[in-house]
Amino acid sequence: MTDVKPMRADARRNYERLLEEAQRAFAEHGVEASLEDIARRAGVGIGTLYRHFPTREALLETLLRARFDGQAGRARELLAHPEPLNALQTWLAGLGDATGTFRGLVELTADALSDETSRLYASCHAMREAGSQLVERAKEAGELRADVTTHELLLLLHAASWAGGHLPGEGGMQRLLALVFEGLRAS
Repeated sequence: MTDVKPMRADARRNYERLLEEAQRAFAEHGVEASLEDIARRAGVGIGTLYRHFPTREALLETLLRARFDGQAGRARELLAHPEPLNALQTWLAGLGDATGTFRGLVELTADALSDETSRLYASCHAMREAGSQLVERAKEAGELRADVTTHELLLLLHAASWAGGHLPGEGGMQRLLALVFEGLRAS
């Protein structure tokens, strides 16, 4: 068993600054934001960025892990909700907000769900598994069509998240999700 050495104080500061600047850059420019600009804005060289985060996906995964783990936890909490379909809709809306944070993240997470080599796969897969329990519960309650899969719902969520960003005003994704769910209710 190998011991992991704690980061030196300066390395920890660099790591934290890189995460702060990456958060800003991805929010401003989407997931394709320049890594060189992130390093420069953090006051470090590109080599320092790559020592901490060997790939763009590694940086994104670090930024998003807590958010995605939180969504998986939220799905587990919602299993106790008395209305299964409402619980599923609530979870999907929260997930849509989480994946809509950075332009291009919707596509990246959709791809990661089917690519086991992706750095984002583990977090995305954990979210899907937690959401699957909500889907099954809504089906068992007769509130959701029996032929709907979790994967299909996640793809519809990604589509609503992307399209909602092109509607005027706030709440576009939630409106589109509400329309989708009207068609998914069990007859």
